[in-house]
Amino acid sequence: MAPPSKDHGPQIKNDATYEALRKKGESKEKAARIANAQAKTDNASSAKGGRHGRYEDWTRDDLYDKAKQIGIDGRSRMNKDQLIDALRNH
Repeated sequence: MAPPSKDHGPQIKNDATYEALRKKGESKEKAARIANAQAKTDNASSAKGGRHGRYEDWTRDDLYDKAKQIGIDGRSRMNKDQLIDALRNH
């Protein structure tokens, strides 16, 4: 039997998923984001199936706005390809 998951506080909604992602090397931010999304029963993002369109089809301004929304540093100096790379690797 696996040991119980550590309680990471109220900010982490699915402690077991968070721990598994951290052990795989994911950042704390990314692990928390995924664990919290999986804990939501009304999470429509997985049902959407990536239908927002490929980043290559977005305008640079749309990519910039998305980068600003998620807090990517240095976005104002990035061209379209750099913004795409930063968004995919955030």
